[in-house]
Amino acid sequence: MTGYGLASTDHQNVKFAVEIKSLNSKFLELNLKLPKAFSDKELLLRNICSKEIERGKVSVSINIERGEEALKGATINATLLSKYYKELEEININLGANSNNLLQAVLNFPDVISYVEDEVSENDWTILNNTFTKALENFNNFRETEGYVLKADLELRIKNILSFFSQIEVLEPLRIPQIKSRLNQFLEDNVGKINVDQNRLEQELIYYIDKLDITEEKIRLRSHCDYFIDTLKSKDANGKKLGFISQEIGREINTMGAKANDAQIQQLVVGMKEELEKIKEQLLNVL
Repeated sequence: MTGYGLASTDHQNVKFAVEIKSLNSKFLELNLKLPKAFSDKELLLRNICSKEIERGKVSVSINIERGEEALKGATINATLLSKYYKELEEININLGANSNNLLQAVLNFPDVISYVEDEVSENDWTILNNTFTKALENFNNFRETEGYVLKADLELRIKNILSFFSQIEVLEPLRIPQIKSRLNQFLEDNVGKINVDQNRLEQELIYYIDKLDITEEKIRLRSHCDYFIDTLKSKDANGKKLGFISQEIGREINTMGAKANDAQIQQLVVGMKEELEKIKEQLLNVL
């Protein structure tokens, strides 16, 4: 959800500039700064941002720079300034206080300096709105370009997970005979072959091996990966959905690792987890 968009327009010695920046966030956190003269347009601009940007920690800065011919100066109330100054000077003398910088202090008193409010016309708003629209377009183009890069990376991560998965499918059928062999060898070494109840042993093996079976996990994992890719291809904003799917992928990977009881498979599971963590990091930047 990182993005950046900038646009400016020069019109009759006045420069209108709009800058939009965003960082990752689960929700839309909008910080909008605009000139006081356009404060009545704040709600409208917020609604546009909410619709177009959707998510992210967004900063929108709108500035108007006027040339010297367009600037309007401040007015100093000399009568009020003189009144404040004399009163403050008298107080300082009575208190024996330092009288330095009295003028600077008085200039900060209320109503001593008044500023002329900038007057804006409907044409000014039209220009500003067009500039804002252009900045928003640049912002979305930036995020779209970044989105293609993220999409390619996420597809690669899922492809890597499926590659590890394919290796597990090769090793998994070899696992059960190895487990049976190890258990039989253990019983022969510690109990003796003639003392083992083969029927009971078979029953226990079936129960034990059933607990280690990962067939369902393999089916669900592949299904979740396929669903992830299909969702990634959608033009809708599916960042949250992709996050939920990645959680389901992680659940199946973790269960496979817990049931594996095989060093090689567990190493492959670790590789899958590493790829999944990279996916989760990237999804923080997906709408």
